[in-house]
Amino acid sequence: MLPRHHEPIVAVATASGRGAVGIVRVSGADLSAFVVALLGRALQPRHATYLPFADASGVAIDRGLAIHFPSPHSYTGEDVLELQAHGGPVVLQLLLARCLELAPPHLPGLRLAQPGEFTERAFLNDKLDLAQAEAVSDLIEASTEAAARSAGRSLTGAFSDEVNALRDRLIELRMLVEATLDFPEEEIDFLEKANARGRLQAIAEQVDAVLARARQGALLREGITVVLAGQPNVGKSSLLNALAGAELAIVTPIAGTTRDKVRGTIQIEGVPLHVIDTAGLRDSQDEVERIGVARSWSEIERADAVLLMHDLTRIGEPEYDAGERQIEARLPAVLRHGDRLLHVFNKSDAAPGTPHEPEGLTLSARSGAGIDALRSKLLELAGWHAQPEGLFIARTRHVQALRETRAHLATALDQAERADAALDLLAEELRLAHDALGEITGAFTSDDLLGEIFGRFCIGK
Repeated sequence: MLPRHHEPIVAVATASGRGAVGIVRVSGADLSAFVVALLGRALQPRHATYLPFADASGVAIDRGLAIHFPSPHSYTGEDVLELQAHGGPVVLQLLLARCLELAPPHLPGLRLAQPGEFTERAFLNDKLDLAQAEAVSDLIEASTEAAARSAGRSLTGAFSDEVNALRDRLIELRMLVEATLDFPEEEIDFLEKANARGRLQAIAEQVDAVLARARQGALLREGITVVLAGQPNVGKSSLLNALAGAELAIVTPIAGTTRDKVRGTIQIEGVPLHVIDTAGLRDSQDEVERIGVARSWSEIERADAVLLMHDLTRIGEPEYDAGERQIEARLPAVLRHGDRLLHVFNKSDAAPGTPHEPEGLTLSARSGAGIDALRSKLLELAGWHAQPEGLFIARTRHVQALRETRAHLATALDQAERADAALDLLAEELRLAHDALGEITGAFTSDDLLGEIFGRFCIGK
């Protein structure tokens, strides 16, 4: 957890550089005396007031809007003051320095905010749960319209509502189980009378549904890494350019033109795909090229999906076919996901009618034929399914927590199916499932996790 969260903080809340408007934000337990000392007057709560922002000698640094949000009706849950000035870096730094200079004795302990500290305080003061707090960062960092809309839904609590509904059903079932443990003398057949198996099954199915949507939300946020691999001059760079719609990679007929990886990020139906063009895979005496080939294999090993490209115009050439066999022999040892390998047969425009393996995809990176089919296949490789409006953003840790919840429910179901079911073991699995769900919204979480999450935010948010 970020340190000293009871101390008042201040930061520039807008991006660095020049802009039409810039904001300096202050948050603390009680800013009333500080507001009067800084602005020369009290402010009407939550009303914008146009006035000068003066330095220590009374000379105006700038004129702008000041808004005072008394606690608890503010973003952080504390008193918040926002100074909206012209967006010049020097102006904002002068206002920031004036706040720090004026703090003692009007606001003792005022200091510069750490990254994410305003949102951390919103979480600590129950203005947001942890999933909503993460959605703040996801909304700022969204790289596609779909990701931004989904992050907005998570920020309003769509994801948290589903998690909390699951939590409530688990709590109800836990109460029934533990009540039966407390009163064994009643000799009630709990599993039958309370329909524990049916309740468990319904909760497990609901977790499966939320997990499926969370995986889609994680794809919107993080995307997948796709590596273009193959021998030199099979058209990897041309395909990267065709997918990106821009000349990201140099294309020449000279083998070995690409010596190191070239990256480009594209989006298909709102899903970001990070495409990496790698050096051609072959044996080489050139030391620089050999390093590039080694890096290519490293990228293949780390990839979420691999497009193994083949040149239709060279199939049947002894040297080319020998290189294909060498690549095919090494691939199984380095592929992380064997089911995410796609064979792509390029240069169909130059070799019409050339036979190829039926499981592959034929296209021409030069003419664009087959590129749309490849885009659809890439979404399939990513695990993306078209979703109606209402999808929420999610993170890998959310998916992992839901998987852990589902695993504990599966163990509980197995226990409930046994004729000699032990209710204490069933109760423990339900407790563990409940705890795993709580990690998503922050009901059960560690200080280390909070520090990691909020430490990645921008300063001022």
